[in-house]
Amino acid sequence: MSKNNPVKYKDIGGQAVMEGVMMQSPANESMAIAVRRPDGRIVVTCEKNEPLAKKHKWMGLPIIRGCVNMVVMLKMGMQTLDKSTQMLGVLEEEPTKFEKWLAEKLGANIDKVVMAVAMVLAVILSLFLFVFLPSGAATLIGHLTDSRLLINLMAGVVRIAILVAYIWAVALMPDIKRVFMYHGAEHKTVYCNEAGEELTPENARRFSRLHPRCGTAFLFLVMIISILIGSVADELIYMIFGIEKLSFLLRFGRSLLILPVVTGVSYEVLKGLAHAGDNIIVRALRWPGLMLQHLTTREPDDGMLEVAIASMKAAKAGPEHYADELGENVFLYTGEEENGKEERKEEKDGAQA
Repeated sequence: MSKNNPVKYKDIGGQAVMEGVMMQSPANESMAIAVRRPDGRIVVTCEKNEPLAKKHKWMGLPIIRGCVNMVVMLKMGMQTLDKSTQMLGVLEEEPTKFEKWLAEKLGANIDKVVMAVAMVLAVILSLFLFVFLPSGAATLIGHLTDSRLLINLMAGVVRIAILVAYIWAVALMPDIKRVFMYHGAEHKTVYCNEAGEELTPENARRFSRLHPRCGTAFLFLVMIISILIGSVADELIYMIFGIEKLSFLLRFGRSLLILPVVTGVSYEVLKGLAHAGDNIIVRALRWPGLMLQHLTTREPDDGMLEVAIASMKAAKAGPEHYADELGENVFLYTGEEENGKEERKEEKDGAQA
């Protein structure tokens, strides 16, 4: 990045999906998804994504907005993964007997039931790995020391170790490796857009695949801040209730109760660091989260950058105008993939003429 072309903070970001990239633009209230199909074509869609804070002002308040954003991103993540699978035009997995039974009993759409089950399982797994297991470790460590700070510090180390081990393990899967490459493409495209350069694979390729606003950096901040807030909470519990050491159940419950506070504070810190310039202190605070992204991103190829760029252009144009931003080999997704009815904007205009 040259000094003559500094990066500007433009609150546009996204996530990698199966063989593609999702981008969302709060300023344009839009969310776009672009994927590359097995036949090489890129299909893209864009829809309105109105922030909840616009309808409910209190949801945009500091700390609270971080909690709201976590829930929204979890739901959006599941929806975009499901949408990207549909856009690929490949056969989806058959719902399980339990999912079919649940859909019948609830009278709900089978796709919504599958998504709800996936979200519940994801939350349960997250709580087991990052709350249950560290709480158990902290309880065991409590038998060796009376220092509440040290107990929380060691629990935090266990939590970070679990996170790193989990990311390393899933990265061994071939499909996930490609998702991580698209993750790198997303970051490079976001950087290119922030620098105000033309969105081309050649320009985007020059930028780093590590970005300070990445969700990976947010996860690391959650781990660190949970140590600090957990220590303060333990001191308050001791001062108010006289409980010197928490049992496993009390520690597990306390961890669940402070989770919204930890999430909210972490979100504010992440946004603050994104706005804080590039001095040595800010770089030091960003460094751990950036290093963790070496695990969650890979260098993308130019084809992946083309997909990320198609998604970025659509998100910036918005639902009403994104069809005007289709590049070469980029098609509108109509939802009728089985009939081959995706269409290029210029082809549609020609048919109407």
